[in-house]
Amino acid sequence: MHKFRIAPYLFTAPAVLLFAFTILLPIVMTLIFSFYDWNGFGSMKFNGIDNYIRAFHDHIYLISYWHIFIYIILTIFLEVVAGLLLAGLITVNLRGTGIFRVAFFTPVMLPMLVTSFMWRFVYNSDFGLLNAVLKFVGLENLSRVWLGDPHTALYALSIVSGWTYAGFYMTIFYAGIQRIPKDIYESAYLDGATEKDIFFKIKVPMIKNLVEVALTLCILGAFQGFDLFYVMTNGGPYNATEIVTTYLVKVVFTNANIGYGSALAVIMTLVVVGIGLLLNLLKRNETLEY
Repeated sequence: MHKFRIAPYLFTAPAVLLFAFTILLPIVMTLIFSFYDWNGFGSMKFNGIDNYIRAFHDHIYLISYWHIFIYIILTIFLEVVAGLLLAGLITVNLRGTGIFRVAFFTPVMLPMLVTSFMWRFVYNSDFGLLNAVLKFVGLENLSRVWLGDPHTALYALSIVSGWTYAGFYMTIFYAGIQRIPKDIYESAYLDGATEKDIFFKIKVPMIKNLVEVALTLCILGAFQGFDLFYVMTNGGPYNATEIVTTYLVKVVFTNANIGYGSALAVIMTLVVVGIGLLLNLLKRNETLEY
């Protein structure tokens, strides 16, 4: 009988050990390193909370959060809202919508590394497709170095992100809309509702929970946007597209400052967890009010 009591722990032990080794241990070590001045090779010097004080006086680190905020606002429209509109488009009773579903979802399947290099050619100031199209239609005066201009670089990256992930959110919303009973549509058509009315008054309200999930994924996912920013601009020009993750990598691997980089990572983790808890609290309060 005693053996049967131990059995569940034996079965879960490998997963627990893996979780502890890959998740818990790095978190604990990062927290410990954040209180030291260490370059990763020499001796470690304890400096208390100096790294955290330095972080709150680091202009580049602070402005990286502002860039993420702008990026979140832009991607909410370019990814979530666009994905919702695309889902509404492909759920209309028209022929050939299957082709559109494949076309819109294809960018999601491409590795971000491939997507980033492809869009670097699109934005290239000398032979890029965007400037060539502007010149062809007589708008050559709008041509510019899109990724080299601090005023346009962040917007250019946001468009790439929207092009990539709009199809992902479209798929989520499409699956939700497909679950809506057809009888509701038939009743609405009998009452004289148009496709626009059905979309905004039936489809969107009935997948409200999916929209909230998509917004949460979009907001929290913005803090993971390292690969796109690193490949296309690496935080430039003049730190105009610097986000927390790209700056963190530079501090740790370029400047070899493990202690300070660990402090930055701890702060970012607390910010992300705080945002997640806030979103969950807002959703819970909304459910209680309902």
